[in-house]
Amino acid sequence: MRIAAHTLGCKLNNAETSTIVEQFRASGFDSVGSWRDADVFLLNTCSVTANAEKECRQLVRRVLRENPDAFVAVTGCYAQLRPEEIASIEGVDAVFGAKEKFDILSYIDPTGKFEAPKIFSSPIEEAVDYHLAATTDTSERTRAFLKVQDGCDYTCTYCTIPQARGASRSADVPHIISELRRLTRDGFHEVVLSGVNVGDFGQATGTDFYELCKAIEADDEIMARIRISSIEPNLLRDEIIELVANSKKFCPHFHIPLQSGSDRILRLMQRRYNTTLYRSRIERVKELMPHAGIGVDVIVGFPDENDEDFLECKEFLDSLDISYLHVFSYSERPGTKALAIENKVPKHIRSDRSQILRMFSEKKKAAFYRSQVGSVATVLLEGETNEGFTENYVRVRLSRPVEAGAELVRVMLTSIDGEVVVGDPIEVISSRNADPFLIPLQVVASCP
Repeated sequence: MRIAAHTLGCKLNNAETSTIVEQFRASGFDSVGSWRDADVFLLNTCSVTANAEKECRQLVRRVLRENPDAFVAVTGCYAQLRPEEIASIEGVDAVFGAKEKFDILSYIDPTGKFEAPKIFSSPIEEAVDYHLAATTDTSERTRAFLKVQDGCDYTCTYCTIPQARGASRSADVPHIISELRRLTRDGFHEVVLSGVNVGDFGQATGTDFYELCKAIEADDEIMARIRISSIEPNLLRDEIIELVANSKKFCPHFHIPLQSGSDRILRLMQRRYNTTLYRSRIERVKELMPHAGIGVDVIVGFPDENDEDFLECKEFLDSLDISYLHVFSYSERPGTKALAIENKVPKHIRSDRSQILRMFSEKKKAAFYRSQVGSVATVLLEGETNEGFTENYVRVRLSRPVEAGAELVRVMLTSIDGEVVVGDPIEVISSRNADPFLIPLQVVASCP
């Protein structure tokens, strides 16, 4: 039997998909890359935006057109929130909620399609267990995503995630350390600590995210570099910033959601900080790590956001030493408090504001990239390409080839070429095919 899987949405979903597929493989399935060759097709869905749900429906229909005999199993946030909608798509066999998704094999008969779609979904209040999830396929990538936390206790008015994933929960620190050691042994050079609200780690286990970071930093068996996926500004404590600044493992890169640069809109969103606190977090990071990369999430077109609010947001972002933005147009989500807020922003205005901030993001990223020219960095190459990312999340293209199988390469950043920085190779630090060796220094003779 063969299984193919596809993930929509976040890094957390990627880790969970990988873990579920590994369960199938342990039961004798072969994992295949194309749904056309699969007996079982697993789709892990997202529900952050209406577009994500639309993409889910389109993908299921495409799979069934090309492989009508495939057993189609759908899980993820959209599946928990509106399982009946997914089950109504012709050809879907089974829909799995948050509680059931890590036990799919016990619910299905993959030797044939169900006569009618079945829904296996419990109320979200019953999803109280933490299930460890991590990227496990070493054949395709050198970066792993490790789920250290799940669920969220926040009540942001635009968000359905608490309804889709349940309350905040996490594993204990020893469990995470053990998994990080395993990922190191499996050859991953970078692990991204992922979760719905990573900074909320450890509530039920009597610890916190800072204690987890300290334990990771102190463990000599964890050799991979560690990246924090995203962390709320109110949970990004000084101790965490200082640890990363002095770390030999943690990447000097933070993704810190803002959502709006208007305090009035932040209150309507029921966010747990204001722009003053947010600015203090950015300034503290840059004080200790001037070279740090900082990404920011922003939502435009939130209900009652007027021109003044948007201008205030743009000016606030312009005043911050940040590296890039992830810009989202507000999307109405069923069951959220934001639906009750009056003065909806027309969609064409949301689109215009989104485009303005995306152009602004390109300028911020270009300025950040220029500031890195002349520095030495380590690039984790992606697959068999000659491109990858530095510790502080600068995309780099090597100026000349290195040996086949090279994974980690030390480079001198020399120039900008479009949307990437060009890096002259200095040293191959890790290779799948050979022991580390030095490339003769040419352009960068003065580098250590």
